[in-house]
Amino acid sequence: MKLRATLIGFTAILMWSFLALFTAASGKMPPFQLSAICFAIGSVPGLVVLILNPSRLTLLKQPAKVWLTGIAGLFGYHFLYFTALRNAPAVEAGLIAYLWPLLIVVGSALLPGERLRWYHVAGALAGLYGTFLIVGRNGIDFDGAYAVGYGAAFLCAFTWSGYSLLTRRFEAVSTDVVTGFCLATSILSLFCHLGLEVTVWPATGFEWIAVIGLGLLPVGAAFYAWDYGVKNGDIQILGAASYAAPLLSTLILTLFGFAEPSWRIALACLLVTGGAVLAAQEMFRRKSRLRPAAAK
Repeated sequence: MKLRATLIGFTAILMWSFLALFTAASGKMPPFQLSAICFAIGSVPGLVVLILNPSRLTLLKQPAKVWLTGIAGLFGYHFLYFTALRNAPAVEAGLIAYLWPLLIVVGSALLPGERLRWYHVAGALAGLYGTFLIVGRNGIDFDGAYAVGYGAAFLCAFTWSGYSLLTRRFEAVSTDVVTGFCLATSILSLFCHLGLEVTVWPATGFEWIAVIGLGLLPVGAAFYAWDYGVKNGDIQILGAASYAAPLLSTLILTLFGFAEPSWRIALACLLVTGGAVLAAQEMFRRKSRLRPAAAK
């Protein structure tokens, strides 16, 4: 059960790895407009399930703290991420924001029934350095003039890690509520778009396909899979494995001609993969102990 949930959670990481490709192919739509449309699309699968199974509507009746956590997690993360990119260079802001997997691994020690081991932290740090090699390939230069952007990026990292850890504490809450989180995030993003941006629509059918792809996978199904994974799977392994997202994203961009291959990518691949395996060693040992028992 735990292994299956962990693997489902990992599919969210795989879907997030397509975020950069779909975003690059979606044209020049401003971020909050894109967020509003994609989260509206992302809520459709959940709405279909609720329409086909009206009895599941009762699962949406949850305490206010559940709704506040979910909406703050999804909308808060994207609002802070966009704010960071608007007020600081993308490289530095992105690297700071990607502290969230490490924060999940370390913060998991506060969860009931979880124990933080040295290899969890070591695996997460290896992944963080692998991410540094990718994101900071042209150098890192933190400038105090971008303090607002850096601050937003830090809050971004704490917001998503906090959401993921708190979600684990709501393990009895059905993943159906993610549909409501997506709808609320779409509405709030629309308000931000109307107040802060100029509307720009996709210019071609290919750009529309990319927008729909974003809504169905990285900004849609991924959040349902992540919710199920962190509630029922191994959150420490998922935290360390999350550094695979920027690596896979870079590999995908390279495959489609949006980036050039380099030794940094190869080394980052070793660090991220090795870090994830290191963090997951307890799960591997658990499986090896179960096999002889099953044979008996």
